[in-house]
Amino acid sequence: MKVVSFHKNVASLRIESLDDLWYLSSLLEAGDLVEGKTMRKIKLGGGEERSTSVVKKPVYLKIEVEKVEFHKFSNNLRVAGRILEGTEDIPKGSYHTFAIEDDSQIKLQKGEWLSFHKERLREASKERRPPLLICVFDRDEALIAIMKQYGYDLLAHLHGAVQKKRDVTQVTSNFYEEIENAIKEYIDRFHVRSVLMASPGFWKDEFLKNLKDDALKKKIVFATVSSVDKGAINELLGRPEVKSVLQQERFAQEVALVNDLLSAIAKVGLAAYGLKETAAAAEACAVKRLLITDGFLQKKREQDAFEPIQTLLHTVDKGKGEIHIISSDHDGGKKLDGLGGIAALLRFAIS
Repeated sequence: MKVVSFHKNVASLRIESLDDLWYLSSLLEAGDLVEGKTMRKIKLGGGEERSTSVVKKPVYLKIEVEKVEFHKFSNNLRVAGRILEGTEDIPKGSYHTFAIEDDSQIKLQKGEWLSFHKERLREASKERRPPLLICVFDRDEALIAIMKQYGYDLLAHLHGAVQKKRDVTQVTSNFYEEIENAIKEYIDRFHVRSVLMASPGFWKDEFLKNLKDDALKKKIVFATVSSVDKGAINELLGRPEVKSVLQQERFAQEVALVNDLLSAIAKVGLAAYGLKETAAAAEACAVKRLLITDGFLQKKREQDAFEPIQTLLHTVDKGKGEIHIISSDHDGGKKLDGLGGIAALLRFAIS
C-alpha cells in the first residue's frame, strides 16, 4: 500500500495488492470517512417514462463508514455507509458501497488515529520482500502454494501418471520434472526468493536426484512432512528446517505470538481469552498484548456486533497495550479461533 499523503488525520492511500485490502479491512471502523472515485448506478429519464434506464457511471463521493466486508478470495473490499458529499444529482444521506480493488485510490479520515492504526499503516506501506513458494509432494501428488501476508494461497494441485506396484501401465511422464517445471513457472511469475519443499519419507531425496538445475537447487530448502495435503503445508511451516527462512515472514511472527499466548495460559492468571474475560482485562489496564483474528473481526461485523470490539481496541491502545490482528488462515490463527478468536497476554494477574 502506498501512503500518498497523511495530513490532519486524513490518509491518502493507493491500493497495490490483495494484501493491501487485507490490511485496510482491519484499519476501517464505523464512523470513519472514506472518499474517492467510485461507480454508482444512475437512473436516466423520469420515473414514469418508458425510456427510463439505469447506467453505471464514475462519481466522486465521501461516505461515513457503517459496514466493512472483506473476503480474501473476492479481490475486493466492500465499504458501505451514508453519503456525506457528492455530486448534485446524488442525494446526501442516501447509501453507497465502495468496492475497493487493486489500483484503487481513496482517502481515509479518522477522528483519531490510534497507535495500532498507525502501526498497521506503517506495516502495510513497507516494501514487500519477494515471496516464498511452498511445495509438498510425494511420487504422484503435489500441492504448490504462495505465501501471503495473511497465510498462503494454493496455486496448483498436481497429479502424476506414475507406475504403481503391480501396475503394468508404463510411466507416461517424469512427475518430478512436472513439479520442477511448475515451480520454475511460478518463480518467474512471482519473482520468488526461496522455495520450501517437503515430502513424506524419502521422496524429496528422489526429487533432488532428478533435479539438474543448479540455480533452482540454491533456492530450495527441504524438510519432512507426514502427508500431502493442506495440513502438510501448515506442518511444513512449523518445521525447524525452515525456521531461518520464515523468521521475517508476518505469518511466522503471528504463529510465535499465539504460541506465547498458549504458554501464558498454562501459567494461571497471565492470560485471558474469550471476549468477556479479555474485555475485563482491558478495563483493568492489564493487557500487555492483545491477539484477535481477522475471522473474528469479520464475523462481528457481519453480526452488526462490532461496536464492543471497537471499544475494546481503543481501550487497549489507550492503555499502551500492543494489538496484533492474526490471520485465521494459518495454524496459529486457527488455534486462536478455537479460544474464541480473541485473547490477551497480561501484565499482571487479575481476579
